[in-house]
Amino acid sequence: MKTRRQPEPSASAPRRTAGFTLTEVTAAAAIAAITVAGVISGYVQSAERAEWSGNCLAAQALAVQRMEQTRAARWDTEAGIDELLTANFTNQVVTLDLPVSGTNAIYATNFTTITTIATNAPMLKMIRVDCVWRWNRRNKVTTNTVVVYRAPDHT
Repeated sequence: MKTRRQPEPSASAPRRTAGFTLTEVTAAAAIAAITVAGVISGYVQSAERAEWSGNCLAAQALAVQRMEQTRAARWDTEAGIDELLTANFTNQVVTLDLPVSGTNAIYATNFTTITTIATNAPMLKMIRVDCVWRWNRRNKVTTNTVVVYRAPDHT
């Protein structure tokens, strides 16, 4: 039997090589870039939301603290004592109770409003505390509000 000899490839003949075309490589790189950008964006948004949540909880704690101060005020109609007045609880600028390094402290202002709801039995006042703070990332003003109703001290 005679074996057939394979022809030698010439310089002008196209070579068959395994690989990707430039279009395929470009499309794969674009998909990888979009995926990585999405992961990074998700991480950044998650970190920002966690920071905002911590700030919001600290502001809520300040509002509740101020509310407790108003609830501790004496209001006894039988003795004629009424310390539960807006004038006794002026606006208060405080620092959010968060870790601070350098100048990254976040300040908040507590606004206390006390409104008489009913003057005859049963007497009732509404206490509203607004804790207003600015979130540094977005420079957005945010308000945490606590509202409670209170009757006089005597029963």
